[in-house]
Parts: sequence; C-alpha cells; structure tokens
Amino acid sequence: MKTKYIIIVLGEPFSIFSEIIAKYFSKKKINKKKIIIIGNVKLFENQIKKLKYDLNINVIKNYIDAKSNIINFINIEFKFKKIFSKISGNSKDYIEKCFNKALEIIQNNNKEFIFINGPISKKNFLNKKFSGITEYLSKKTNSRNEVMLIYNDKLSVSPLTTHIPIKYVTKNITKNKILNNVLKINKFYKQIHKKKVKFALLGLNPHCETIDNYSEEDKIIRPAIKLLKKKKIDISGPFSTDTFFLKKNINRFDVIIGMYHDQVLTPIKTLFNFNAINITVGLPFIRISPDHGPNSSMLGKNKSDPASFIYAMKFIKKFK
Repeated sequence: MKTKYIIIVLGEPFSIFSEIIAKYFSKKKINKKKIIIIGNVKLFENQIKKLKYDLNINVIKNYIDAKSNIINFINIEFKFKKIFSKISGNSKDYIEKCFNKALEIIQNNNKEFIFINGPISKKNFLNKKFSGITEYLSKKTNSRNEVMLIYNDKLSVSPLTTHIPIKYVTKNITKNKILNNVLKINKFYKQIHKKKVKFALLGLNPHCETIDNYSEEDKIIRPAIKLLKKKKIDISGPFSTDTFFLKKNINRFDVIIGMYHDQVLTPIKTLFNFNAINITVGLPFIRISPDHGPNSSMLGKNKSDPASFIYAMKFIKKFK
C-alpha cells in the first residue's frame, strides 16, 4: 500500500501529546511522507517552547500545499488562557473540528493517508455517545464492524468487545463477530506482512468452564473456530487466559483474540509497555493511536515517554 501523507490530529489540547510529538521530531528526521498536524498552532508552539523544544513549522491551509522534510500544520481556532490547563468540556467543539478537518481531507484520498490521532478525554469529548474513538471514527466514516487491534511485531491482541461494561460483554459475543474480527485482521496482516497469520482464541469463562447449563465456549467460540478453519484460517482455542500468556504459549502465535478489553490489553501492556499501538482495522484508511491517554498528571512536566509514538512512526515505514 502506497501512502504519501501522515495526518496527525492533536486531540485533547491539554494532554501530553504535544510533548510526545516534540520529543520525537526534535531527535528524528522527518519521515519521507509529508507530515500534516491538525490543531491549534499557537497553543502547540507555546507548549513545546515552554518545554524547551524548537520545531520548524510550515502553516498551510490546504493539504496539497504540504512540503516534505518539514512539519506542516493546519490551524484550528481554539481560545485558551493557560498553555497547560485542566481538561474540560470547553475543548469538545475544537476537537470535533480537528477530526472533521482530517476526515474531510482523507475521504477522497483514503489510500494516500495514514491517520494518527492523539488522546482525548472520553468523558468530556465522547460524552457517553460512543464507547471509544474506535467507534466514533467508524460512525464518522460510515464503516461497519470495526476491529480494535493492539499491535506489536512480536504479538498483537484484539478484544472482541471494546469499551463496554463487563455486564454487557456476554450479550455482545457472537459467532459472526468472531468471524468478522479474525477475517479482517487476517486480511490486514496479509497487507503488511504477506504471511499466514497464526491466531489464538481465548475463552470467556475461567478455565473455559462454567457451572451454568449454557457455555459460551461450546455454543459460540468452538463453533466459530470450526467455521474459520474451513476458511483456511490458522486458529486454535479456546484457551484459558490464566495460563495462556506464558512465554512458551505466546511464542506460537501472532494474534490473540480475547472476549473483552482488559482480558488482552492488560497482558499486552505488561509484556511490551508502550511499545505497542492501537490500530483500527475496517476503516477506509489506516488509523493509528499511540497507546497512552491524555495523562493530565504529567502535563507540562516534560517527563512523558514517547515510546508508543516512536513505535507508530516505525510501523508506518512498512507502507511505502
């Protein structure tokens, strides 16, 4: 897949993302692809100046004016009094405009863009209308059956259900959803690795057993595995999560499909810390989010770890 541009939405204006970007671009050469940041240029420049970083910025109005070997910036108006402040609902419209501008640019040129977004406050921005940015972007792009993939070259994980309360997990586990997620991830891996992917599917219940008459493993998960094997997918399971993430097990697989968010995100972050990225599979374009939140407690302290953003930029090099 050939791409020409990396478009970066800053997201929450009072987050550590400006610091992360400054740390990366102050030490790394600009990617061969044209970099376009969307956000408030004045706030961004003031924040990185306060943190003692200096980046060469080219302010543009249209993406076609973007230049190579420099950070291009499309400005979105945002009124602020302090350069570092508390997160509030005051930034909601600003963030929405940033996303809208990015999607407006990308919609007619999907294959030319890789999309990166900075962290947002779900409480203030999504306001319970969406469970996460994964679902938000799926709705904005009229996509269906989006898939969350936490990616690392050595091992990736995907939760079948994403940002929903545990009490709703069982109702949202279906054979069709398992098939959709696995097949879409398999297609994505073929695009970037051109190899056969080895999948492991985790069970839902402790030890893949239940005292109830109804077993999700027997009624949903095992039948889904059989259907996927008929489609020539290399998949095994269901596995009990309590012992699965031992080294001898995870070395056998490329992608682990879990039934709910923390079942797979907790171990993957334990294994790789911030050397992983959140990819939304199933959108018209490649969307990546560095695996950290706004982290208000670290705001303005110049102590944030840019590892996940570094990993995102490294991953993008796979796309010529």
